[in-house]
Amino acid sequence: MASENNAGPMRVLVTGGSGMMGKAIEHVVLKEDGRLEGEEWFFISSKEANLVDLVQTRAVFEKYRPTHVIHLAAKVGGLYLHMRENLHFLRDNLRINDNVLQTAHEMGVTKVVSCLSSCIFPDKTTYPIDETMVHNGPPHDSNFGYSHAKRMIDIQNRAYFAQYGHRYTSVIPANVFGPHDNFSVEHAHVMSALINKTYLAKRDGTPMTVCGTGTPRRQFTYSLDLGRLIIWVLREYNEIDPIILSVGEKEECSLREAAEMIAEAQDFKGQILFDTTLSDGQLKKTVTNAKLRSYLPDFTFTPLKEALKMTCDWFAENYDTART
Repeated sequence: MASENNAGPMRVLVTGGSGMMGKAIEHVVLKEDGRLEGEEWFFISSKEANLVDLVQTRAVFEKYRPTHVIHLAAKVGGLYLHMRENLHFLRDNLRINDNVLQTAHEMGVTKVVSCLSSCIFPDKTTYPIDETMVHNGPPHDSNFGYSHAKRMIDIQNRAYFAQYGHRYTSVIPANVFGPHDNFSVEHAHVMSALINKTYLAKRDGTPMTVCGTGTPRRQFTYSLDLGRLIIWVLREYNEIDPIILSVGEKEECSLREAAEMIAEAQDFKGQILFDTTLSDGQLKKTVTNAKLRSYLPDFTFTPLKEALKMTCDWFAENYDTART
């Protein structure tokens, strides 16, 4: 049974619209001519609807009647929060995702693009990782609850296609950072936590401490680049299978190198320390963007130093209102 295609311009509902990725997509839509004539875009946050609750999920879908959905909403946190609360991350994200996908099905939504995470890949694997390897083994123990909940979106997408012909798909970004992120020292992802730590160390004249040894390696992707790519996926990508949206393997850098680039971007001249009593988490999770490049060979990612400088400047200018 094939999904019905809605005629006319899209009505796009973006869940998680107040977060880093929602704001990035909003920027592309409103300030980079990302919206086509006649389209309507709606960006919602948890203040408007708690998507853990099915009644609230249905109500917000009834309100906006979307033809397309970009599903970004999730319960998220940094490494150490995940380690403490794996059950909460599992249960809340399973509910959010099931509520969104089932409500989209019931209301005849043409396409859903859900956002996964590179942490869903198996802990023990070969490198580079590609899209076919999502379910090849258990994820890293540090955030297994969140990872399994995100993996289930891919399973649900396949099932909705098999049973109803729905074009629901997913994207897998790698280590995204940028304006409007959560910059909490305790709960943010690594890049944003380091940006805040460096800001505070410079302000207070203290050393900046990195959790762990600084040896783990990551591919960092700027949020505005990812926003542009997600809109492309919504319009042009027709596979059910997920697609990795990330800079290439050659752009991978260590957390030590990232900390040094952040220090340079903020003109921090103090000491950078490494607390080796704390866990490093996953040492490596290199992904390949070969599938993306087969579709968009000429897409240009913002260079890491440039993206870090813009993010650090945004954070300093918006420190009083940023999520810290």
